[in-house]
Amino acid sequence: MDLYSTSNSNEEKIMTKKNQNRFWFALVMGMLSFGIGMVIWTVKQASSIPVHESNNFMLKYQTADMNINEILELEKKFNEKYTIELKDFELITLDQESQNSNAKRVQIVPVKLTDGENSFTFDVKTKESEAIQDANVTFLLTRPHTRVDDVLEERVHYDNGHYVTKALNLTKKGRYTLQIKVEIGGLTGYKEIPAYLKP
Repeated sequence: MDLYSTSNSNEEKIMTKKNQNRFWFALVMGMLSFGIGMVIWTVKQASSIPVHESNNFMLKYQTADMNINEILELEKKFNEKYTIELKDFELITLDQESQNSNAKRVQIVPVKLTDGENSFTFDVKTKESEAIQDANVTFLLTRPHTRVDDVLEERVHYDNGHYVTKALNLTKKGRYTLQIKVEIGGLTGYKEIPAYLKP
């Protein structure tokens, strides 16, 4: 009788140990499967989101990043000789509530855009206020965080002392950025101006 109960108890211990091993094996395999599933899900989600490239310096992000020192050096030399100025525009008046008094950066008041046709006039001058007529001027109208609505004008026309863009029809409300790139004699200058089309 004792022999039978002892062998029975040994079998129970063996079965219990096997059950524990199965439990741990199933737990580890379950966690591993869950981890692999989450990696696959994350990759699928990330690849389905469209990537919007930056418009810094009117270049692709990678190009700007690789050549940033040269770009900044040429811009510095340009700014020592020339100025770029937006003409004939109206600023949006901000009331006290809409201004963030806790912001560490100075808030630039945006240019007011109108619903419908908009055209922009720029002056390119020497530091002595002499107009430059033969500059290569490129204009880009873009929106923050997306390139979907970009409008690029590669050669802005010089007319009567000013560089004037073609008329652009704007209907989407919200923030915009006016970017201008001016190339003169191997030097390149940039100007970014925030703009806003009120709802």
